[in-house]
Amino acid sequence: MTLLNDDNLLYAIDQGAAALKAFIGDDVPVAGIILGSGLNPFADTLEDARVLPFGDVPFMSVSTATGHKGRFVLGTVPGTGSRVLCMQGRLHKYEGCSGLDIAFPVWLMAECGIDTLITTNAAGAINPTFNVGDFCIMRDQINMTGQNPLIGRSPDLIAERFVPMLGCFDADLRAIAREVAAVEGISVQEGVYLALTGPSFETPAEIRMFSAWGADTVAMSVVEEVIAARHVGMRVLGMSLIANMACGIEGSDPNSDEIMDVAVKREGDFSRLIAGIIAKL
Repeated sequence: MTLLNDDNLLYAIDQGAAALKAFIGDDVPVAGIILGSGLNPFADTLEDARVLPFGDVPFMSVSTATGHKGRFVLGTVPGTGSRVLCMQGRLHKYEGCSGLDIAFPVWLMAECGIDTLITTNAAGAINPTFNVGDFCIMRDQINMTGQNPLIGRSPDLIAERFVPMLGCFDADLRAIAREVAAVEGISVQEGVYLALTGPSFETPAEIRMFSAWGADTVAMSVVEEVIAARHVGMRVLGMSLIANMACGIEGSDPNSDEIMDVAVKREGDFSRLIAGIIAKL
C-alpha cells in the first residue's frame, strides 16, 4: 500500500473514490456509518449486503484494532428500504494512522455523494450520572489526539480549511436520535465527548482534569472523522455506547474485555436505535 501524504492526497481521493463508486453503484446510500468497538455486528444485519475490504480501496489503510473487521459493507437496513454504507471497523492514531488516513474514508464517502455521517464508538463515562450500557449522543467534542486531518496544503484544495465547528454534531439528527430512543424505550444521554490517542486507558488524574473541562465521555477515536466530515459539508451524528465508567469513577479500572462484553449485551438495542434513525432520514 502506498502511504497517504499531503503530496498524493488529491490523487488518492480520486483513485479511492473511483473504487468506492464502482462498489456502491448508482443508488447513493442515505448515510455512511462508522461502527466502533463492539458495534461491528450491526453491519451483519443488513439485507442484500456486499463487502469491500479496506485493503481493496487504493491508498486505504487496513484496520488492526481488535474486533474491527476492516471492511466496507453496503446494504439495506431492515424495515427501512434505505441503503447505507457501513465501515465495519475504523482507523485509529494508536495503530499508526495519520489524520489523513483517518479522514480519507470520510472524504471518499462525500465524493460518492453521501451527505450524512453517523459515527459510533464505545466510550468511558466521566459523568457519574451516566450508566454502563447507556448510549450517549455527542453534543460537542474536545480533540486531544494531537492531530487534525486538515493540516497541510492538500486539504485546503478539497474545501476551505478553516472549518467552523459550532454545531459540529447536527441538531436535527440529535433530535431524531432522542425521538427514536424514546419510542424504543432505549436509555440515552447527551454530552461532550473527549478523544485521546490511546491505546493506554486514562489515569484517574487525567479523568479529573477532563471532568473539570466539561467532558462527559472519553475514548480514542471519532474526532478526526467529524472534522473531515464537516470540512466537506456532511451532517454528522455521533453516538457512543457507554461501555465502562472512566478510570477512577466508582473505582473503575477499564479493560478491553469489559468493553466488548457490554457491547454484546446491547447489540439489539443499538441495531434498533440506528435503524430507527435511518428510517427518518
